[in-house]
Amino acid sequence: MPIDLICLDADDTLWHNMPFFHETQDALVAMLEPFADAGVARSALEACEIRNLRLFGYGAKAFTLSMIETALELGGDDVPASVIRDILNAGKALHAHPVELFDGIEATLAALAERARLVLVTKGDLFHQEAKLAASGLGDHFSGIEIVSDKRPATFVGIFQRNGVEPANALMAGDSMRSDIFPALEAGAWAAYVPQPLGWSHEQRPAPTDHPRFIELPSLAALVNWLDRAEAA
Repeated sequence: MPIDLICLDADDTLWHNMPFFHETQDALVAMLEPFADAGVARSALEACEIRNLRLFGYGAKAFTLSMIETALELGGDDVPASVIRDILNAGKALHAHPVELFDGIEATLAALAERARLVLVTKGDLFHQEAKLAASGLGDHFSGIEIVSDKRPATFVGIFQRNGVEPANALMAGDSMRSDIFPALEAGAWAAYVPQPLGWSHEQRPAPTDHPRFIELPSLAALVNWLDRAEAA
């Protein structure tokens, strides 16, 4: 069972991402204390985010717009301009946060690249994802970069076709059941789930533990040994 193509998620697979979103969400909750308690504010923001996905997609810009909408939803005309300004500044800070790689990720990518071609498959705002990839210094490890609005089975089918590989010889690794695991499995590929704390509930699903092409790993580095065992089997 040779794996000729490895597709890798970026946010929360190669570098930290969700902790920055949680920090920004905490800041919003504090700003909205005069209008709603913390639980209400968090629930309203998540509902707003999900509602806006079809309009704004994923990423820091979409999150900022949803924060503003949530503030107006909870506070109405009583929300002062200073709060809107503070939300915008929080969104800008989120957009500008430093790229913090997971420990050992460069060595892991180098080892994976010795075993198969690597393609980065990430969703979100094009400008922001390009900027984060450039700041990461990891671009040279990849033979291809795919920044997409969402990850669906057809997304992966197209990637496999463009790279000239059969789905059974491709693998997707990432931290999201919804976006990384299930679409890749439905497209006929292997899927390696690398869970991370603080994952967005919208992206989680029960693990398909009985699926023959599903694997769960404690880290991306563990994929190297799994590939070697699979190749030898």
